[in-house]
Amino acid sequence: MAVTTAAPSAPPDPHPALNAVLDPAARTWLDESAAKVAAEPAAVRRLFPAARRRCGHARIDPCWTVDEAARTVLLTALPLRGQDLADEVVRLHRHGDPAEQRAVLRALPLLDLGDLALTLVREALRGNDTTLIEAALGAYAAAHLPDAEFRQAVLKCVFCEIPLDRVTGLDTRADRELARMLADFAHERIVAGRDVPQDVRPLVRAFPDVIGAELGQALQHTDTDPLTDVLKEEG
Repeated sequence: MAVTTAAPSAPPDPHPALNAVLDPAARTWLDESAAKVAAEPAAVRRLFPAARRRCGHARIDPCWTVDEAARTVLLTALPLRGQDLADEVVRLHRHGDPAEQRAVLRALPLLDLGDLALTLVREALRGNDTTLIEAALGAYAAAHLPDAEFRQAVLKCVFCEIPLDRVTGLDTRADRELARMLADFAHERIVAGRDVPQDVRPLVRAFPDVIGAELGQALQHTDTDPLTDVLKEEG
């Protein structure tokens, strides 16, 4: 599985959605703050943390909460490029609370960073905060995370009970090796008498040869397991 050359779609520009939900005072604050950041990049360090208090944190749509969207507006206003932009983004992430970190991770697909922000994705994936893991596995990770790391990220989602439909690009990046890893996971769960997550099934089904004899025997003795019908259909 190679990193896909056609990057998954980035989340929509949050500014129009924000304009529809912000009150006049919050809208004015955000517009003025974005202008300050464009004129003086270091201003983002004091304005970025204030966005939640000044704008709110309600959910706008499936992609954004108000504070995440407002903070993304500030990030996209930065007139920096390349390593300078990456350094500022990393600084905001490392000094931020979880809400600020989620905002940085969700904004990554809208910033021209190349591979320079992969360190932030990796940090999120090493942790146990499921909201940060979900935020990290957006279009940026789908386009830039190396194959082996992407597979491990998917497996971590399964272990952390994060629905796999939250992983952007999984439909294009899933491959036989990932299916094999998930089949091994399924076998371990069945042997332990535990359920196998439903969303693992289509990934394994796409590569039926990974369902070996040992797993097949285990599945046949686990009639209530959602993977049982995979074996029956392929048999």
